[in-house]
Amino acid sequence: MKKNLAEFIGTFWLVLGGCGSAMLAAGFPNVGIGLLGVSFAFGLTVLTIAYSFGHISGAHLNPAVTVGLWMGGRISSKEILPYIVSQVAGGIVAAAVLYIIVTGNGSPIGDFAANGYGDHSPGQYSMIAAILTEFVMTFMFLLIILGATDEKAPQGFAGIAIGLGLTLIHLISIPVTNTSVNPARSISQAVFVGDWALSQLWLFILIPVAGGALAGMVYKYFRSN
Repeated sequence: MKKNLAEFIGTFWLVLGGCGSAMLAAGFPNVGIGLLGVSFAFGLTVLTIAYSFGHISGAHLNPAVTVGLWMGGRISSKEILPYIVSQVAGGIVAAAVLYIIVTGNGSPIGDFAANGYGDHSPGQYSMIAAILTEFVMTFMFLLIILGATDEKAPQGFAGIAIGLGLTLIHLISIPVTNTSVNPARSISQAVFVGDWALSQLWLFILIPVAGGALAGMVYKYFRSN
């Protein structure tokens, strides 16, 4: 139960900090943080939770990470569903908080930092471009996580590598899909946007999970004798 609560709070923080920065601060007049700021916001949420809750639950904060770690032999199958439920719930609660804040000055929610492709991609990128981007970015993210947390890796630096890895991923892929690499993050925003966000949500669930799963298998091969 403590692990599940840690995943709930951690994912809450990721969505609140990352999506919140995109909706509230990215384009704020004269002092907007822009794409670079939003990228660092997502990275900082993971870095801070990794060092505060990593010793409790592993700080997955992401169903694709949970599946990838399972495929890599790091966690048991019985942990998968409780972790994913906790992550999705944490993300939705954070999105609810953001909904109240964002509409607090009478503004509509707009795209609510939801993930999309085609007409709903920030750069109007195609579905194929979105699939490739989300798959490769999640694959590399899991390799970073698995490598940085390996018992043979330098100790005490995993959170930095993972947080900066997520920052880099956002710097690359925000223009393509608004960056998911995390089904919980995508679900939480799509629930409030509805319509197109829900119809495109399949991509941001299936593709990150597939990328994470493949990364788990690849890293397991590296560690095999």
